[in-house]
Amino acid sequence: MLGMGKTFRPYVPEQRLLLPPSVEDWVPEGHLARFFSDVVNDLDLSAIESAYGEERGYPPYDPRMMTKVLLYAYASGVYSSRRIAARLVENVPFRYLAAENQPDFRTINRFRKQHGVALSQLFSQVVRLCRGAGLVRLGRVAVDGTKIKANASKHKAMSYGRMKDKEKQLERDIQAWLKKSDEIDAQEDRHYGKDKSGDELPAELATREGRLKKIREAKAALEAEAREKARSEGKDPAGAKPPDKAQRNFTDPESRIMKGNDGFVQGYNAQVAVDGHSQVIVGQHVTDAAPDAEQLLPVINAVGRLLKRRPKEVLADAGYYSEANVTELQKRGIEPFIATRRLKHQEELPVAPRGRIPTGLSTRERMERKLRTVRGRATYALRKVIPEPVFGQIKHARGFRQFLRRGLSNVSQEWSLICTAHNLLKLYAATT
Repeated sequence: MLGMGKTFRPYVPEQRLLLPPSVEDWVPEGHLARFFSDVVNDLDLSAIESAYGEERGYPPYDPRMMTKVLLYAYASGVYSSRRIAARLVENVPFRYLAAENQPDFRTINRFRKQHGVALSQLFSQVVRLCRGAGLVRLGRVAVDGTKIKANASKHKAMSYGRMKDKEKQLERDIQAWLKKSDEIDAQEDRHYGKDKSGDELPAELATREGRLKKIREAKAALEAEAREKARSEGKDPAGAKPPDKAQRNFTDPESRIMKGNDGFVQGYNAQVAVDGHSQVIVGQHVTDAAPDAEQLLPVINAVGRLLKRRPKEVLADAGYYSEANVTELQKRGIEPFIATRRLKHQEELPVAPRGRIPTGLSTRERMERKLRTVRGRATYALRKVIPEPVFGQIKHARGFRQFLRRGLSNVSQEWSLICTAHNLLKLYAATT
């Protein structure tokens, strides 16, 4: 007989518990889930709670519970509403946070969308908590960006020039179909009489007309953007036309084709300002513009609005360099350390010559000289250990490589949640 003569600890799967279990006992003290629960209990969720009016029908899930689950999921690298719903059944910390509630994936997704703005505003509260814990000092802040894939394929994008050609082609195809249809109708009238209603639209023709409508809508949107750009530059918008290479995606029209570390992606440009003391994100936003240079001041402005203070130093790579950026930071009393060009592989800048800085140097030349000094080299080198690991933790460790939602406003809310979860993890590591 199997196991005869051997003694094991009791194992009776069918045994019922004498007392009802408490999920409180399942999660040890000091666990991340307990930390998230305690923090969310102290957050101001009035913006979310106020959205619920008079109770009708079955009561909704507690928004505080839903917020705990959502933030913990993002901190655990779980972003899909279906995967979150599965964790609420299979995973003990999730079950602890939900107190055995099990909202389905539709409910989770609806909560995330309905309260997207309010959830994104939790970023500010968490940054202030980090500052209160001594994690934010604003002595040195590094700015960086990363291209993140949109919830759309780059193969669903079309250039303005291609749209013009495709529009003409579809118009010819539709006219040919209509002409053929008229000829068929005439033949059938002669053959069968004039009893056919003529209301039926061939499937192929309906598809082509639908594609033509989408192309015309996308073309009109690009033309509107060109006119708005001309207006903002003080030019006459009447004759403004987008360049033939201007792209628009049919799945997520607000996303753009951008060059990232892994090649070209259909996506967005996610920006962060990271405090040099503890890698806490103190400013963030998402843009549909690929160049980084125009994003430096907006993210620094966001830091000032949130913390009512300016950093002493700002570090950024060559993508952020412009004379205007350097001049504006200096005007605000912020010392910039911004590379003026990208170095080739294994290239090192020569050491700056000793002595006084020559008069008459341009803004670029002064910056180049500063980054060649011992202090400049040491300070700029910190850029590799301040913002770059943050993106490594978000994209590699927690697997966030693609937005789930579509549209600039929605992905901005999503990125804010990602940054909030990141900061909570930093706060947890520093306080446990």
